Amino acid sequence: MKRVSVDIGGTFTDCFVAWDNKYIESKALTTHQNLALGFNEALKNACVELNLKESDLLSQVDSVRYATTLGTNALIQRKGPRLGMLTTMGFRSSVPLARAKGYATGLPHKEQMDVPNAQRPDPIVPIPMILDVRERIDYQGDVLLKLDEDDLRQKLRELVDKGAEAIVVTLANSVVNPEHELRVREVFLKEYPGHMLGAIPMLLSHQVGGRKGEYARAMSTIMDGFLHSTMYHGLGTLELNLRTAGYDKPMLCNHNSGGMAQLNSTDALQTVHSGPVSGIAASETLALQTELGNIVATDMGGTSFDIGIVVDGGVKYYDFNPEIERWMVAVPMVHLVTLGAGGGSICQYDRIYKTVQVGPESAGSDPGPAAYDRGGMRPTVTDADLMLGYLDPANYAGGHIKLNPKRSKQTLEELAEELDGDLIETCKLVKQTVDGNMANGIARELRTRGYEPVNFTTLAYGGNGPLHACGIARALGVKKILAPPFASTFSAVGAGNMNQMHIHELSTWTVLFDANQKKLFRDYAKFNGFVEELERRGREDLLRQGFEANKINYRLELDMRYGNQRVTTAVVTDLRRMDGQSDVLKLMEQFHQRYGERFGKGSQVTEAGVRVNTLRVCSFVETPSVNFQGLKPEGKGKKPPAPVSKRACHFVGHAKALETPIYGEDALAAETEIDGPAIVVTKATTYLIEPGWRYRATAQRAVWFTRND
Repeated sequence: MKRVSVDIGGTFTDCFVAWDNKYIESKALTTHQNLALGFNEALKNACVELNLKESDLLSQVDSVRYATTLGTNALIQRKGPRLGMLTTMGFRSSVPLARAKGYATGLPHKEQMDVPNAQRPDPIVPIPMILDVRERIDYQGDVLLKLDEDDLRQKLRELVDKGAEAIVVTLANSVVNPEHELRVREVFLKEYPGHMLGAIPMLLSHQVGGRKGEYARAMSTIMDGFLHSTMYHGLGTLELNLRTAGYDKPMLCNHNSGGMAQLNSTDALQTVHSGPVSGIAASETLALQTELGNIVATDMGGTSFDIGIVVDGGVKYYDFNPEIERWMVAVPMVHLVTLGAGGGSICQYDRIYKTVQVGPESAGSDPGPAAYDRGGMRPTVTDADLMLGYLDPANYAGGHIKLNPKRSKQTLEELAEELDGDLIETCKLVKQTVDGNMANGIARELRTRGYEPVNFTTLAYGGNGPLHACGIARALGVKKILAPPFASTFSAVGAGNMNQMHIHELSTWTVLFDANQKKLFRDYAKFNGFVEELERRGREDLLRQGFEANKINYRLELDMRYGNQRVTTAVVTDLRRMDGQSDVLKLMEQFHQRYGERFGKGSQVTEAGVRVNTLRVCSFVETPSVNFQGLKPEGKGKKPPAPVSKRACHFVGHAKALETPIYGEDALAAETEIDGPAIVVTKATTYLIEPGWRYRATAQRAVWFTRND
């Protein structure tokens, strides 16, 4: 296997090259103005280790896979076209009202509670650009009011005259019957051919999201339209960069659904948060191959701290109405919690509680922490780590970034003055605060789902994960934590491990058990027809990308609920078709069991009736992945190599500095054991072993941190 996978983060661009049985990690600063520049730098560093030219490497690899933050940045900066929107008569206010939750969606819990100061985000589609047309389809797909095409032409003309650069169409119940949305596009193309208006894109909501829920589906379509041109030109530039360098295969893009596809089969919205989701995909592969059981995946990079859960058996959690930026959307996305706790998180004085506040604001890669000496004027977590002695100013990021301790000291002294404390105690407080914030985020995410942290193996990866692993574990109250193989570029590893996959959904009104009539579902042909249609769409996606039909796999998922409950539960089933009542009963039993696992034994209420709200088919082709070796320590640990140096480091809970040995990359040899305090410095990251903790390296440079007591 020869493969290049890339995770373009807010601060660093991580590159992981699988070259037969050799694995190379590389990093470079993210160049937001042109993502190709950061990629080229990271790839160049990897090629130096392989003793290859970039063109030679790219001409031989089987694929190049990208996970990018381009869409996230466009949403934050509001860089996108002027959108127009057409909706059903009477629904113009659906998007501006935002289910009456627009003031709080996407905000931290603390800010959600501050209702008097609540502010809605600036709308992506200005209210004057939202127009309605006369038409109506009911919930069963029957036409109640035929589309008024004269009215439609007038509204299209109005949007064009107002300067619409893209138009989204979100008609009520179009997921059940898309007849009117398709007709809107036909009229638009007839009235305004592409050669007349420069090919203004028109997006139809039923093609973006297949579930009911007018607001969430509308926002999905709006965000897809807003990101369309940015992603098209940005990713197109990346692909052109590959072509220039000698790569002649289709570029692959990672999706936030946990799969990937070629650029021509990727919606813009699917790329948002694809980097962190790639780390969860790598965690899933690791859990399956090494039998680690339950895993909580944590990625501490330069900008944020991302948390995901993979329960025993490699099952991920999904959000089917995730919140992206400040809006709810209707696309299946691997569940992810993001905290503002990265190496670049800015530290400031909290005047209310008279302590340090870390994040959520970040210095990113430009200007970056003050220590980068690129113009950063505010203290960050990285600056505090440098002052505590954990980082080597001359050997940070493999020596590619020289740190300036004077700049860090200057910014942190200003913070110390506000706290009426000294410099070192302030830095300890910063570390204790950020470690506590991350531990609290993990505990909250697990316990709200009924789990205890002690029953999970916590993975600490990302550029700063191994540096803060012991602190996170201590604050979380667990006695061991794992820095996985290739920890600093673990999300890039996951970007290379994903299968090519597409998910298609369909809202349905399928009553498996009618509580009023005491009858079981019998229209098997109708149900099977729905599933066949979703499989057909997924199959066409993958055939278009060059796969053979016999290599395509399918997985059926259903959103089910009891009676008229609002809460739905996703059920994964091995049934592909219904042939009789035994299949109906089997599906109901699977739902019964899954519901009990989620809400507690005895909470099931079959007598209220059982309904299927959504059918979801995942179509995928399995591709080779990086093989993880066993991670359990074997036998007695080996003594570490001689330290390359020593320096004084400061630790939470210790009043004075402790002389700390510094080890090089050879300390990552399997079965090497080191008692803290100690530091292991590699080209990609730093492993900090705090006092009272033991370091044990295993296969593929993975590291277990365990408490000595």
